[in-house]
Amino acid sequence: MASCPLFLMTPRPPPALVDASRFPPLAGSADLPTSRRPRPGRRHGHRCDSSSSSSAPRDRPPRPRQQRQRSQRPGGRGDVVDPVGFLAKLGVSDRAFAQFLRDRHKALKDRRWELCSRFIDLKEASSGFELLGMHRHRQHRIDFMEWAPGARYCSLVGDFNEWSPTENCAREGHLGHDDFGYWFIILEDKLRDGQEPDEYFFQEYNYVDDYDKGDNGVDAEEIMHRMKEEYWEPGEIRSRKSQLEMVVKLYEQMFGPNGPQTEEELGEIPDAQTRYNEWKSLQKADSSSLSPSYDIIDNGQPFDIFNVVTDRASFEKFQAKKPPLAYWVEMRKGRKAWLEKYVPTISHKDKYRVYFNTPDGALERVPAWATYVLPDTEGKQSYAVHWEPPPEEIYKWRFGRPKVKGSLRIYESHVGISGSEQKVSSFQEFTSKVLPHIKNSGYNAVQLIGVVEHKDYSSVGYKVTNYFAVSSRFGTPDDFKKLVDEAHGLGLVVLLDIVHSYASADELVGLSLFDGSNDCYFHRKRGHHKYWGTRMFKYDDVDVLHFLLSNLNWWVTEYRIDGFQFHSLSSMLYTHNGFSTFTGAMEEYCNQYVDKDALIYLILANEMLHDLHPDIITIAEDATFYPGLCELTTQGGLGFDYCVNLSVPEMWLWHLENVPEQEWSMSKIMKVLVSRNQNMLSYVENHNQSISGRKSFAEIILNSGKFSIRSVDDGLMEASLLKIIKLITFTTSGGAYLNFMGNEFAHPKRVEFPMSSNDYSFRLANRQWELLDKGFHKHFFDFDKDVMSLDENERIISKGSPSIHHCDDTSMVICFTRGPFLFVFNFNPEVSHQSYLVGVDEAGEYQLILNTDETKYGGRGELKSSQYVRRTCDKRVDGCRNSLELSLPLRSAQVYKLVRILRI
Repeated sequence: MASCPLFLMTPRPPPALVDASRFPPLAGSADLPTSRRPRPGRRHGHRCDSSSSSSAPRDRPPRPRQQRQRSQRPGGRGDVVDPVGFLAKLGVSDRAFAQFLRDRHKALKDRRWELCSRFIDLKEASSGFELLGMHRHRQHRIDFMEWAPGARYCSLVGDFNEWSPTENCAREGHLGHDDFGYWFIILEDKLRDGQEPDEYFFQEYNYVDDYDKGDNGVDAEEIMHRMKEEYWEPGEIRSRKSQLEMVVKLYEQMFGPNGPQTEEELGEIPDAQTRYNEWKSLQKADSSSLSPSYDIIDNGQPFDIFNVVTDRASFEKFQAKKPPLAYWVEMRKGRKAWLEKYVPTISHKDKYRVYFNTPDGALERVPAWATYVLPDTEGKQSYAVHWEPPPEEIYKWRFGRPKVKGSLRIYESHVGISGSEQKVSSFQEFTSKVLPHIKNSGYNAVQLIGVVEHKDYSSVGYKVTNYFAVSSRFGTPDDFKKLVDEAHGLGLVVLLDIVHSYASADELVGLSLFDGSNDCYFHRKRGHHKYWGTRMFKYDDVDVLHFLLSNLNWWVTEYRIDGFQFHSLSSMLYTHNGFSTFTGAMEEYCNQYVDKDALIYLILANEMLHDLHPDIITIAEDATFYPGLCELTTQGGLGFDYCVNLSVPEMWLWHLENVPEQEWSMSKIMKVLVSRNQNMLSYVENHNQSISGRKSFAEIILNSGKFSIRSVDDGLMEASLLKIIKLITFTTSGGAYLNFMGNEFAHPKRVEFPMSSNDYSFRLANRQWELLDKGFHKHFFDFDKDVMSLDENERIISKGSPSIHHCDDTSMVICFTRGPFLFVFNFNPEVSHQSYLVGVDEAGEYQLILNTDETKYGGRGELKSSQYVRRTCDKRVDGCRNSLELSLPLRSAQVYKLVRILRI
């Protein structure tokens, strides 16, 4: 005897009667018409027909406009969409580029439609990690899913089945392999000796969430009886013996208990309206019926499930009734009961791989969605590790996510070289030693490079092999969670350097030839980077987008990452991988070498991240400065919050190595610093400047011998140039600044990872933290710390763009204002300027709040305390109504704050 609720047998009412506020639209779902949305349960193994993903139908209805306005985030989608909107803002009037943006927007709508046809919306398209990979199911089993369209056979091999390729394989037919190339494998837990199977096939167990609940011995029959008595009202549920019972009752209502058995006996059937009127009169006579009054009108049109008429009272009663989930949850048994009855089919830390049979033979691969990967002890192929610690050992988060107030001061770090010893440092060492130093240094964000699993340590972590796994050479997933959590506890946001512009070409550990085919994740013809030997993703494939979008969402959801820096966008935006001469002409951003699909992916990534995680931070690293990087996606932009000004460190490096200090051009320096100031992240040097055979700036300045010396303490005097370079770069940045680990105290050595050219030495793969308390390194660190503290208190780089008042190549003096602050720089290595006039707009008293020439910073201390407050005079200088008379020591910089306004 089966029980079936009546609402499962009634047609769905029209959506107009549903209160839309109860069901807010998910990200991206506004572009999908309601009548054609796939059901929420249709994911991966139960998807729509393959034809739905090929292209958008021609007769589709217009997409409804998304109702909510993004809160001024670059990745947001507002009410008004203008594919070329940002061009007017930037003053660009290139017709060819405008047409390119319009064509790209059309392709974006089609790509979004294609994604939604498969995954409902962007939230669903970025949640693949919830199903793919290896997951514990509540019904005492492990589910494994992998995407390998080129494979003919799929199974799991590992310690749990003695590496047998036939014991745990995907089933035949649709339940094991769908039309899109997704393989599904179920690993059933083994019943212990003497234990009986569960009475109910749907019996569930609590493994992690509330794992101590369910062991109270409550009988399932008692719960079912209580649900029937407490939840269902009379008439809402009734028993039926056969699936044809409802059909038989309808037949008896129409023709009586002894109805016709043949068409000849049936006779003439009344028209639809007559039959409807007769049935309606019977319904009115039976006033005792508790069934919802749903009527379907047959008007001769094709059947439509929304062509339904209902009374509002009955429908609202139906909608208000919540499903009986509480009773089903109560039926779950606890972890203790599970361990008593079953032996886990695969245990915590068991090793495994996925086995494919392909047209070219058998393959063993590390699963693409593996969350923990270890190298083989013999140095051969790596293997995935099943990470399922007992619930009492799972890391418990202690702190919430901090929010950035004002500017973003980023401390870029690499965990492996963060120690002072010649070895690979760990997450635990970084957490205990480096994080407190970052907080003490005044930075409010830490950006980690090389965290995602990579086989080649010398690649600095940029040749990624396993996108969902933290690097095992640094520690376990829980070690990394503790690092992020402790950073949040210190008020530091955690950013991840993500590499979606290319992937490692390793065929044993990575994604290259993953399923035996050359075009699984990557382009077939242009799938190789022209210079780096890496593989290039095919961004026009829905399943590749599913993988990449899910990877971004995974790091935010699982590890609570606060943002990403997208590495080397020029490699993915152009088919020449960015290795071409750029003149800045708009034609170079819309010609045949631009990968439109890569641009669409970046737009989708920013929309997804900012919609699902409103406080997320996204940073673009693009050497070509593609137009619209930080503009709203609704206005034709890509949606990033910041973009990196790669011209600044290259400009400083070129000056230090090729131009005598006396010949530096102040106007050229300022042109590079402020040409792209809005939403611009600036830095003096990051890991690129001190790696791959290069030298750190401190090493160049202190050891080159080319800079003029005018002090007894040569080291301190030479370091003063590095101080003013850092200060002017910081104060001209567009709201964000980055410092590489060790440069805050002028680390004297470059970075060199172990590789064959240095006999795999760790001599330069570390940081000399002992220098923090020695000589000019201590002075330089005190200066850097005070600069960060000044911005923390005064919000200097958050106050609009710099206004340049004075830039003199002869005297080598630069002066500009930013809000109430005045910045004056004297780059002259030989001449100190006395009574130097600089123009200011506001008359008043200016107080010196930072001076690089102070003795505590290693300077000579030429300014007296009486010179710390300066009052303006009404002499016009630099086109300003007022001016200040200042004393400017050589190779020094000063920061003044307007503390008192004088009204004349």
